[in-house]
Amino acid sequence: MRVFVTGASGFVGSAVTRQLIDAGHRVTGLARSDKAAAIVEKAGATALRGDLNDLQSLIEGATAADAVVHCGFIHDFSNFAASVATDKRAIETIGAVLAGSDRPLIVTAGTAGLAFGRLSTEEDAPNPGAYEGTPRVSEQTALAFRAEGLRASAMRLPPSVHGDGDHGFIPFLIGVAREKGLSGYVEAGTNVWPAVHREDAARAYVLAIESGAAYPRYHAVGEEGIPFRDIAAVIARKLDVPLVSIPKSDAAAHFGWMAGFAAMDVPASSRLTTERLGWRPTGRGLIEDLEEGTYFIG
Repeated sequence: MRVFVTGASGFVGSAVTRQLIDAGHRVTGLARSDKAAAIVEKAGATALRGDLNDLQSLIEGATAADAVVHCGFIHDFSNFAASVATDKRAIETIGAVLAGSDRPLIVTAGTAGLAFGRLSTEEDAPNPGAYEGTPRVSEQTALAFRAEGLRASAMRLPPSVHGDGDHGFIPFLIGVAREKGLSGYVEAGTNVWPAVHREDAARAYVLAIESGAAYPRYHAVGEEGIPFRDIAAVIARKLDVPLVSIPKSDAAAHFGWMAGFAAMDVPASSRLTTERLGWRPTGRGLIEDLEEGTYFIG
């Protein structure tokens, strides 16, 4: 199968690209720079120069593909509304190319915010009111094309997709702890985050593509919920700084833009995904990865 991957040089997308190739597929990866192109080509894929704002490159990549995996996103939290708009436009462009065909599209979404204080599942619809500001609408945009005969699915990722090379929430928390001289959690810290190792997440994308995106939503969740205090405790021990409870009123001052995420209680299930794809996560858990991985090197 010929698969077009956006974000092919990124943390998750590069693992998806590699695993697709290992499974015998031919991959073309979108690359916005010489450095990104080199990463894509080193993995054994073909680099297509362009970015998410270059709609012609998206049309070219999707037109030549038997399937598309959309892992790309501009992680600019200072101008998140613009990133969301670019993401939506990119998915609409790809969807218009694939509509009416038998070619599957997998887009990336998240589990955080689907439900609070209870286990979310693949059957939960997106919750646009979960976040302040502009929510990401990748899932809604892609799934709207199912009415046009497109086999579109959303691969929902948990707040922590971890592993060597992670540059997401966990490294941010480590950076805050270094800067503040303490590792914090909000109130009692009993709120939980689901997590998945990036290699397990990548395998879920591959299986979803190979199954033809038969279901609208998948959860690449390896662990249903890890208490935030447990995450903060490992960071405190590794950095040799105090472990401190942060009052909710002070969370924004301590965590900055991530304060809302730090307080989220968002357990998530992947039971239906494991049943439907035969997917079984086998990678290290988040706490084990913090203990044994490369998060504190350098």
